[in-house]
Amino acid sequence: MVVIELAAEDEEKQEVEDEKQAAEKKGSTNGSSTEAEGEGWETASEGDESHAVNDGDSLNGKAATTTGASSEEHFEDAMTEEEQRLKALVQAGIAKTEGNKLYAAGNYEEALQSYARALESAPDHPSSSETRAQCYSNRAICQIQLSNYAEAVKESTKALELDPNYMKALMRRAQAQEKLENFQDAITDLKKVIELDPGNRQCRESIQRLEPLAAEKAEKMKAEMLGKLKEMGNSLLGRFGMSIDNFKAVQDPNTGSYSISFQK
Repeated sequence: MVVIELAAEDEEKQEVEDEKQAAEKKGSTNGSSTEAEGEGWETASEGDESHAVNDGDSLNGKAATTTGASSEEHFEDAMTEEEQRLKALVQAGIAKTEGNKLYAAGNYEEALQSYARALESAPDHPSSSETRAQCYSNRAICQIQLSNYAEAVKESTKALELDPNYMKALMRRAQAQEKLENFQDAITDLKKVIELDPGNRQCRESIQRLEPLAAEKAEKMKAEMLGKLKEMGNSLLGRFGMSIDNFKAVQDPNTGSYSISFQK
C-alpha cells in the first residue's frame, strides 16, 4: 500500500513537473515571439518613418538646389547678356570717336571704315539706336565730302529710320539732294528741320534759294515730257499723213478749259 501510494505520488509530482515545464516552455516561446514581433514592428516603423523623412528632406533639398541653380543661371545669363551689350556699346563709342578724329583730319575714307566698325560693334538694340544713328549720319557727311551724293542720301535715310527727328541727318540729306538736283526733296527735308527748329535761319535761307530752282526744274521736266509725248504722237499720226501740229489747243479764258481744233 505504501509503495503504491508513493508511486502514485511520484507520478503526480512528475505530471505536475511536466505540466510546469510545458507551461514554462510555452510561455517562453510566446514571449520570444511577441518580443520579436514587437521589435520588428518598431524597427520597421522607425525605418519607414526615417526613410520618409530622409526622402522628403532629400527631395526638398534637390528641389531647392535645382531652383536656386536655375535662378542663378538665369541671373548670370541676364547679367552676361547685359554686360556684353554694354561692352559692345563701349567698343562702338571708341570706334566712332576714332572716326570723328579721322574726319577732322580729312581722312574721309578711313573715317568711313571706323564708323562701319562702330556699327558692327553696336548691338541692334534700342539702347544703341542713338549711337547707330550718329554713325550713319557721320558716314553721310563723309560721302558728301567724297562727292558720293547718292550714298550720302542712303546713309542719312538709315539714320532717319532710327531717329526721324534727327536734324543733322535731315540737313545732310538735304545737302546731298541739292547736289543731285533733287531740289524739291531737299526743300521737304529743310521744312522738317524748321518744324523742329523754327528759328533755324540757315534752313529758311536755303529754302528761299532752292524754291526757284525747284520750279525751274519742274517746268523743264514738263517741257521734256510734252516733247516726248509730241514725238510719240507724231510717230502714230504720221501713218495717216498727220502730225501733232495739225491740232491746236485753245484755252477758254472764262473756264480755263481747253478745246482742240484740227487744222490742215
